[in-house]
Amino acid sequence: MALDLLAVLPLSIPSPSEGTWYVGPLPLRGYALSIIAGIVAAIWIGERRWVARGGRAGDIQDLAIWAVPFGLVGARAYHVATDASRYFGEDGNPWQALYIWKGGLGIWGGIALGAVGVVVGARLKGIRLLPVLDAMAPGVLVAQALGRWGNWFNQELYGRPTDLPWGLEIDPVNWPPGRSFEPGTTFHPTFLYESLWGLAAFAVLVWADRRFRLGHGQVLAAYVALYTLGRGWIETLRIDDVELSDVGGLRFNVWTSIVLFVAAVAFLAWSRRRHPDREERVYEPGREPVEDATA
Repeated sequence: MALDLLAVLPLSIPSPSEGTWYVGPLPLRGYALSIIAGIVAAIWIGERRWVARGGRAGDIQDLAIWAVPFGLVGARAYHVATDASRYFGEDGNPWQALYIWKGGLGIWGGIALGAVGVVVGARLKGIRLLPVLDAMAPGVLVAQALGRWGNWFNQELYGRPTDLPWGLEIDPVNWPPGRSFEPGTTFHPTFLYESLWGLAAFAVLVWADRRFRLGHGQVLAAYVALYTLGRGWIETLRIDDVELSDVGGLRFNVWTSIVLFVAAVAFLAWSRRRHPDREERVYEPGREPVEDATA
């Protein structure tokens, strides 16, 4: 029976032969569509959670106007900064630093600058920052899970060779520069690992929020801890060339995951002792929504 099951299992995961399709002169890129799908999902989830917390419908969409462009700029800037020689080295092309559709978004920069965008928008609307970040955090996990499929379309950021049944097929033209492998080699589909991890972490985070009534930034901290816990080990599988590939024996992004995981767990423990229940007010004093008496 086991042999029969193995016989019907896929021996590998194929990669798309094309990552761009055209509707007339308009290019539709799989990478961009994955990111857009993630943004839409994050806004929808965040909106529902925010209203459930007592917020006004439409607030998350307004904050996204600030968070999305800030986040994209931050994500691209982080990638370019940590792979600067690719764009500014001897054989680099600085203009390609602007070619966001070819891949290359650093999640840490995206989260950091995206949060700055939320801060700006929240201050303008009189929204308390920690409650809205707690409302938005689980949706960001889903956005990351969907966005990772852009790496599949671009055949990038995969892991080391594997003979597991779910090994990923990669065209030789997309192998790391200077590296060669045996014909038929398949690779760890790290995009899939991170996507599945993100969805599982989303489910755990929503459950924990309901079970323990998390507040005061605790959902955000739990999001950071859960994401970095998965990202840390997934990052060790990747073989893409990066400048900071050996920082004390680990890739720079692995160290980033470790530091953020420890900081998030420490903040979560401190905040739970200080605030065992979530806050009731989600707007600054005097900025609460005014009900329409004629409705």
